[in-house]
Amino acid sequence: MQTTHGAANSKASRSQGRGAFTLVEIMIVVMIIGILLAIAIPTFLTARSSSRAKTCVDNLKQIDTAKQQYVMDKKQSSTYAFSGSYSGTTSNELVPNYMQSFPVCPASGTYTVGAAGVIPTCNYVDTSYPHSLT
Repeated sequence: MQTTHGAANSKASRSQGRGAFTLVEIMIVVMIIGILLAIAIPTFLTARSSSRAKTCVDNLKQIDTAKQQYVMDKKQSSTYAFSGSYSGTTSNELVPNYMQSFPVCPASGTYTVGAAGVIPTCNYVDTSYPHSLT
């Protein structure tokens, strides 16, 4: 009778111990997560760079539109040179009448407004995603 009882205890202990994961199973899960991250991280970084470039281009369009509106309202020539500080967050002539606030490049670049007939530029250089209107 003891052998039957011993076998029953052995089965019971095996079924109770099965709730835990083995080291191999945990390693496989970690490896799968690593592969997924290796695929996902470059995609997120690309999307981030692309988003920054698009935002910068939109800011440059906003500056150019404000310049054009200013020149038309004030009846200035296309060679009119804007004054004020454009590398910071202030512009004497464009803010607040033509722009709510002077935009800031999301990639830490600096905007150059230039004359009325000149396209505004950003000094941030990214060969994959250019920060320019041209």
